[in-house]
Amino acid sequence: QVQLVESGGGSVQAGGSLRLSCEASETIGFRNNLGWFRQAPGKEREGVGAIYLGSDSTWYGDSVKGRFTISRDIAKNTVYLQMNSLKPEDTGMYYCATGPFVGAPLSSSAYNIWGQGTQVTVSS
Repeated sequence: QVQLVESGGGSVQAGGSLRLSCEASETIGFRNNLGWFRQAPGKEREGVGAIYLGSDSTWYGDSVKGRFTISRDIAKNTVYLQMNSLKPEDTGMYYCATGPFVGAPLSSSAYNIWGQGTQVTVSS
């Protein structure tokens, strides 16, 4: 099955930017979503954003709207999460995941293949 590998995490000061990448080992079918999630220590996994590969429609969590943007490079089988105006509360492990387009794109239960994650730390 397809494998996902995240990269691009790191440490940044508040107000800075990072771009995360999620590279798939093979082309993901167009009837699938690719989502970004994050989890901070002691907190529930949170849906950050998602893209429907059939139309490039995107969804974002309320806490990141206007700051984060999802895009993709079809030729590279890669989806990006551009994160701007980062805040300390954006700190966490960021995961990408893929699953069938069945609605609730920001719900982790809609995804069945996950990457290993990349750490993002935002200092004040």
